[in-house]
Amino acid sequence: QVQLVESGGGLVQPGGSLRLSCAASGSISSIAVMGWYRQAPGKQRELVATINTGYGTNYKDSVRGRFTISRDKNTVILQMNFLKPEDTDVYFCKAVDIVTTGGLRYLEVWGQGTLVTVSS
Repeated sequence: QVQLVESGGGLVQPGGSLRLSCAASGSISSIAVMGWYRQAPGKQRELVATINTGYGTNYKDSVRGRFTISRDKNTVILQMNFLKPEDTDVYFCKAVDIVTTGGLRYLEVWGQGTLVTVSS
């Protein structure tokens, strides 16, 4: 079974930084894409940033230049700098197209979410 374990959320003042980490556990052979999404109450979940196995990245326009996504095999990091109050959300890690060493394939797996609050 594949699970994603997130860490690093919390409370930070505007202009501050936070680092989110997400590690995939299980007997994993490959993960095509890993990324971060966020969701506010009553709103749809939206893409923040993704990174593929070739380290190609994609960012939401409002975070480009402030957030950086990186990846080390089955761990994905989101470094968030110059945080703004509008970045306050629950952040979710997602892994897409996961293949296990046993040959099982998962289309997508989500983490449990971690709360980021930007407030003075």
